[in-house]
Amino acid sequence: MSDIKKMYKTIMADNFPPEMTISFGDQKLLYRKRSWKLDEGAGELIEKGLRYGENPDQQAAMYQLVSGNLVLAGAKFIEPGNGLVSAITEEQMLQAGKHPGKTNFTDLDNALNILKFLMDRPAAAIMKHNNPSGVAYGKSVFEAYDRANMADRIAAFGGCLVVNRPLDRQAAELANSNYLEVVAAPDFEVGAVEILSKRKNLRIIRLEKISDLAKYRDMSYVEFKALIDGGLIVQQSQKNAIRGKEDFQEARTTYKGKEYRIERKPTDKEYDDMLFGWNVEQGITSNSVIYVKDGVTVGIGTGEQDRVGVAEIAIFKAYTKYADALCFKKYGIPYKQYELEAGQGKRDTGALKEIDEITKKAKGGLIGSVMVSDAFFPFRDGVDVGLKEGISSIVQPGGSDRDFDSITACNEANPKVTMVFTGQRVFKH
Repeated sequence: MSDIKKMYKTIMADNFPPEMTISFGDQKLLYRKRSWKLDEGAGELIEKGLRYGENPDQQAAMYQLVSGNLVLAGAKFIEPGNGLVSAITEEQMLQAGKHPGKTNFTDLDNALNILKFLMDRPAAAIMKHNNPSGVAYGKSVFEAYDRANMADRIAAFGGCLVVNRPLDRQAAELANSNYLEVVAAPDFEVGAVEILSKRKNLRIIRLEKISDLAKYRDMSYVEFKALIDGGLIVQQSQKNAIRGKEDFQEARTTYKGKEYRIERKPTDKEYDDMLFGWNVEQGITSNSVIYVKDGVTVGIGTGEQDRVGVAEIAIFKAYTKYADALCFKKYGIPYKQYELEAGQGKRDTGALKEIDEITKKAKGGLIGSVMVSDAFFPFRDGVDVGLKEGISSIVQPGGSDRDFDSITACNEANPKVTMVFTGQRVFKH
């Protein structure tokens, strides 16, 4: 056991070169490996890049684009000088805790990928294994973080919290009461860092460019996928085609000469949640279905092989998290802990039944929510999964041969459910 624990404290060797050049025809991009001189608690500065890769026995390195300007088919890609995660300095690591690993920075990067579309008001994203456990708007940073955290307290454990406004003391107190690996913000209000630093291994990062995240919405970059034979697949990063409610398309189609169209139009509130949900979808592993309501994620289903299954998983998670939140707010402990102690005769089983009944009646908070899918529904069965839970609206790309089935299902619902198409699929592998 001691050797296993030691494994996570080990700093892997790094044999990657200090610089890397990638040639695109006659265009060259120069990247420089990042490293930091940090004190890991022994009073000695250690210069190192990434601590390790996705696992403690994998070497890894992070490179920053330092020169070169890629233009392909007239499309101009991101230029040097726009570094975010890859440009983090020792000074921005207000508390390093210890050298960061790959997952710390990929979580931070994907949080920024979501938040760049949510800059119009305070927002928070909590990431876990490169997917959000909770994302929320709020009237303040504290409210946004509190809502994102309560959306899934269980998965938020050990996560990466990123906010798009300066972190205040109240939010810092809440973060300090939880276990997080990373907290990043454009700035920190007086006293916030002191509160956060009580967690000695917490990585506290001030990333000033978060305030300018919106400009990254239209910046393209190159994505690489390495294959086991050493080959590469290269693609241009995807751009979100939906920027306002006017970009959504009316759900309509023609099948065997008959036109089908959605009968109820979205309300302004539904449009607001539709935009929020589609923006959050940009950072979720496909095949995914999520549910959002009032500017917060209710249930997140990620990376499944079938759309019906992932819609059902998101519902299961919504019920589970809703019950856990009820239990925590009333009794101060997680639902599973209460359930264990009730089984041991230490707590009242009646209270659990009450929580379960409230959760069932509220359908896990899904009533009135927006169902968001990153790809079209090939059949109406996926849509029906959401309808049974009382959703009010659906966002999906459209384009299935059987779109008429999904439209019919929404029109037959009581009350009628509205639906819009995005005309864009947002798979993320």
